[in-house]
Amino acid sequence: MAKIPNFNKKDLKGNKNYRNIGLYLLMLIITVSIISSFFEPKSATQQELTYSEFLKEVEINNVSKVTIVDNTITGILLDGTEFSTYSPNDPEMINDLRSKNIVIEAKPPVKVSWWMQLLSSLLPMLLIIGIWLFMIQQMQGGGNKVMSFGKSKAKLLGKETPKVTFKDVAGIDEAEEEVEEIIEFLKNPAKFKKLGAKIPRGVLLYGPPGAGKTLLARAIAGEAGAPFFSISGSDFVEMFVGVGASRVRDLFKQAKANAPCIIFMDEIDAVGRHRGAGLGGGHDEREQTLNQLLVEMDGFDQNLGIIMIAATNRPDILDPALLRPGRFDRRIVIDRPDIVGREDILKVHARGKPWAKDVDIKVVARRTPGFVGSDLANLVNEAALLASRKGKKEIGMEELEAAIDRVIAGPERKSRLISEKEKEIIAYHESGHALVAKLLPNCDPVHKVSIIPRGNAALGYTLQLPTQDRYLISKLELMDRLAVLLGGRVAEDIVFKDVTTGAQNDLERATKLARQMVTEYGMSDTIGPITLGRKEHQIFLGRDISEQRDYSEEIANKIDKEVKKIIEIAYTRAKDILTKNKRKLKKIARNLIERETLEGKDLDDLLNGIKLASLTKFKANFLLI
Repeated sequence: MAKIPNFNKKDLKGNKNYRNIGLYLLMLIITVSIISSFFEPKSATQQELTYSEFLKEVEINNVSKVTIVDNTITGILLDGTEFSTYSPNDPEMINDLRSKNIVIEAKPPVKVSWWMQLLSSLLPMLLIIGIWLFMIQQMQGGGNKVMSFGKSKAKLLGKETPKVTFKDVAGIDEAEEEVEEIIEFLKNPAKFKKLGAKIPRGVLLYGPPGAGKTLLARAIAGEAGAPFFSISGSDFVEMFVGVGASRVRDLFKQAKANAPCIIFMDEIDAVGRHRGAGLGGGHDEREQTLNQLLVEMDGFDQNLGIIMIAATNRPDILDPALLRPGRFDRRIVIDRPDIVGREDILKVHARGKPWAKDVDIKVVARRTPGFVGSDLANLVNEAALLASRKGKKEIGMEELEAAIDRVIAGPERKSRLISEKEKEIIAYHESGHALVAKLLPNCDPVHKVSIIPRGNAALGYTLQLPTQDRYLISKLELMDRLAVLLGGRVAEDIVFKDVTTGAQNDLERATKLARQMVTEYGMSDTIGPITLGRKEHQIFLGRDISEQRDYSEEIANKIDKEVKKIIEIAYTRAKDILTKNKRKLKKIARNLIERETLEGKDLDDLLNGIKLASLTKFKANFLLI
């Protein structure tokens, strides 16, 4: 028994495309046929004569045969040349032809059928309409979307969509607790109505990029089991006026039909920016879309059972009317995870991957301060790629360490050739940073020092990692940080009696930090506990474009003097430390030139007088591992 073939959506879509192509070809063939029916093809050798030339040829007996069709005369000359000409109504012409014994053939004009005449008259209009429909179809993506400008592009997540639950979300426990009651309301609304409680109508998730806002929204959809509409803020605004507002109306119309449900709008700042800040005045397309969104969220028409969840990393530029209670009642911060949160996130991304026995997730979490969820996901993926590149079957701590350096400082630039002299300068520069950081009491521990070029500009780096997450920084700690930043420049000055451009980034960061201490943190005894300088913020651009000076020239002069004074104090401290410990500085630099990378434990051994293992033995042990 023959099997009935199975057709899927892709097959149907392909057949539809073939039908469209066939239709266009058929229209082209009909058009060519109609045009060609009105024109009789001419011979390639046929010569066009004027009527005077034709009469002259007749007079000299050079014409053997003519064919007359209406006012058109074609014929053959005695030498075999074919010709054609247009004849006016000349009654004497036939007599002249007969007198010269020329063969005369007369034919009636070609008659065009009435339907062909009708089609030829309508053809230009049909072609214009067809081209217009084709362009509209291409702009809207084909199919049945020719007139669907105002239809919402929101995606309704169905049962076939892979579900994300709270098991896949880590590091944002407080945010999960905030949204759990929303899920409970969707599952059991009677529980809240008995107490007269109203569920928040809107929830705004905000935080740095990659912290897990969209992932949390997907987890809410997976846990709630309610209809979930997903759309991006940029999907509302198009080139046509009024499309955005129409799509907002259509979105809430669909949501009402599926209530209770959830609407998730990612990157809401694309349409929710502060009104009155656009270049198009008060009636541009983006503001019309925002106005319609405000009406739908809390207007006269109450949308009961519809919960709006939005995500953004710029809550400061959103319109105040969008953030008031009744629209976004609850605002949840999705911040950078702490050390415990990073450990939980790493465990989520470690599922299903072969890990070596030496891997310690807690150590990796401690060495990745400031990393968000996407950074940690990239870290694990980079480690897996490095292990695969080396032909290993497990991901070890070595790959994770290399992946951390890769994410922080960029990939190694092994192809960059550096002279021995420059290599020595870089080694002393980085050794200066490391030694000052080791000997000052308020600095984070040095984790690694390297003179291997990374990224676009880094010729070497000194990596410090805190032992715990920090939220407050004291003045003493900032002064120690300044001394560490200037340690590289000081080491060059002490050893080589000269300085290079390698300290450019260090000086830039040190100057910025010193100015912040004076103008923002109030840590200057001369200026006092006061904030100076007000930043001008442009809502439309979404960033600070200038800083307005709200102080006099006298205060500006004092600020410059205080910044210079703080820099000089830090420079002097770094110089005193490195001058007193010049022998240790040279020892670290020599080992760094030899090995190119020193771990924190290696630095401790060198400062404690313990000699490091020889490089040959070190390489042999590494190969045995």
